[in-house]
Amino acid sequence: MSNIFTSSVGKKFIMSLAGLFLIIFLVLHLSINITLILFKTPETFNKAATFMGNNPVIKIMEVVLFGGILLHMIYGAVLQIQNLLARPVRYKKSNYSQTSFFSKYMLHTAIIITIFLVIHLLDFWIKNKFLGEVHDITYADGKTYHDLGALVIERFQIGWVVIVYVVLLLGLGFHLHHSFQSAFQTLGLNHKTYTPVIKALGVIYSIVVAGGFISIPVVIYFLK
Repeated sequence: MSNIFTSSVGKKFIMSLAGLFLIIFLVLHLSINITLILFKTPETFNKAATFMGNNPVIKIMEVVLFGGILLHMIYGAVLQIQNLLARPVRYKKSNYSQTSFFSKYMLHTAIIITIFLVIHLLDFWIKNKFLGEVHDITYADGKTYHDLGALVIERFQIGWVVIVYVVLLLGLGFHLHHSFQSAFQTLGLNHKTYTPVIKALGVIYSIVVAGGFISIPVVIYFLK
């Protein structure tokens, strides 16, 4: 059993499971965030965000989420270091024919995503959870909610912030493109019939998720 945590195959397996969990989370996260540009006011977003922040089950999942992110990052870094140590001297002529464009730059896009997570957490999660920069708002139902939507809209009305987010989210899209199919392949779902379908779904997923997240700061900046 311990081999799953120490062997190369075991590390890839755990990293893939954590990656698939994060892939599912991104869909949920996008479905909530996209309401900021689908509706005239951030009421729907604020209600959903407040529910997510107060629900005990969601709070537990939040811990699981951070654990999944850490596992994915740690095992990804360990595997990358092991690969470099296994081949300390690069071949004079690399054989790129067996490596896709996206897989060659997984480490680079992973670094971009790490930068994005730090900025994103500082911009919103830290300000909401610990700095008290999110005010409350009461809607027609008489209930009070955290007005996180106002903070998001205010932040995305700054041009350079929008540019930074767009660039970093493009890095996320590139990372998702390869990691989607790679995760399924590591879990053993590698077949001449299924693999092309998984690859196609990976392309669609990465475009929809990255494009969806990118549309939020862009639309807010130009239309809100």
